[in-house]
Amino acid sequence: MDMQKIGNFLTELRKNKNLTQEELGDQIGVTNKTISRWENGNYLPPVEVLQILSKFYNISINELLSGERLDCEHYKENAEEYIVVDLIKKRKEAKKHIIISFIVAIITTIAGLSIVLLSALLDTFIWLKIVSIAFSIIIIILGIGVCCVLTLDAGVYECPNCGEKFVPSMKDFIAGAHTLTKRKLKCPKCQKKYFCKKKLS
Repeated sequence: MDMQKIGNFLTELRKNKNLTQEELGDQIGVTNKTISRWENGNYLPPVEVLQILSKFYNISINELLSGERLDCEHYKENAEEYIVVDLIKKRKEAKKHIIISFIVAIITTIAGLSIVLLSALLDTFIWLKIVSIAFSIIIIILGIGVCCVLTLDAGVYECPNCGEKFVPSMKDFIAGAHTLTKRKLKCPKCQKKYFCKKKLS
């Protein structure tokens, strides 16, 4: 994605409408400084603004992101390119979620076990030891909860029987026996339980 090309195209489209940056800003609800940043290629307009600009200039979002008007052949090529870029971005985010999930699991487990060990070693009141153990259990449960949310959000599971890709409910996810890469889940299509493999987005 060529930000400078997009910026130049936005400048050209505005000038074709005989508008100053301030006049355009007034019409779409942003400041002239924001328009200037887009046209200088420093920033890309957010999705909701791209939709507004698309209607305002009567062109597609694909053309806005390409920085030029496109014929049918180039339109299709660019659309596919943006889909691929989006898929790569989602895959990277999914990997990041898995890594964060793993780090959170290690930290919360170490923290929880450390508190239990510390309360066992210290010569203190029994009620304080009970509170410490309860607190460590809460930390571990919260850590597991965060891990589950991050892992569930990072992609889909694939049924080995029918190939169906699906996102399980949190209840099924937590209840399912698992290995490092697979989890026993009920497929919504074939309605049978299998060890389904995790597929990143």
